[in-house]
Amino acid sequence: MSIKELEKSLKEMAAGKNATVHEIDPREIMVSEWVRWKCQFGCKGYAKHLSCPPYVPGPEETRKLLTEYKKAYIVRFPGIPGMKDIDPDAIPKNWHPFLKGLILWIHDTMYELEQHAFYQGYYKALAFAAYPCIYCEDCASEKLQGVVDRSVKRECPHGEKVRTSMEAAGIDVFATVRKLNLPINVVPCKANEYGMITTTNINSYGLLLVY
Repeated sequence: MSIKELEKSLKEMAAGKNATVHEIDPREIMVSEWVRWKCQFGCKGYAKHLSCPPYVPGPEETRKLLTEYKKAYIVRFPGIPGMKDIDPDAIPKNWHPFLKGLILWIHDTMYELEQHAFYQGYYKALAFAAYPCIYCEDCASEKLQGVVDRSVKRECPHGEKVRTSMEAAGIDVFATVRKLNLPINVVPCKANEYGMITTTNINSYGLLLVY
């Protein structure tokens, strides 16, 4: 399958999942140190999910990875499945399970796009999702005691499907997608309180590296 044929099939697959595919030069993907810092200082999920830091490669490794690719695609996921309106006061403190539908939509779609590219002969295909993984009710990382390091990933029961998010690996998602003139903004939260989002009009993004 030619790259043009692959791109057409990826767009068709994404459309079937209510997502859109946008080509980007891997050299235009922005990687910054501050992104990883925001994961560690600003996110409740730090070290709680095997798709998040410190279990995933950091900015320097991501920069090296991107030099090995010539073709990549940003995948846009608009809105939140099944939600037209949202009451911030109804969102639980642990909002991760509350957004399970959104997270699974992105993770499953990105995995399927990667696998499709792989089985069409693009063996370097690699996907990035968004948000912490939610395939398990409780991540293996939260069950184990002791030193926090990447060796814990061997306990993951869904290792073949779990993909890190762009931000977890140090990619500046805002700067990257804005290069394509795609919509992205900080999601407003009631009284500026973490997790109490006031709108479902949000945009989430995945990344597929092809070759």
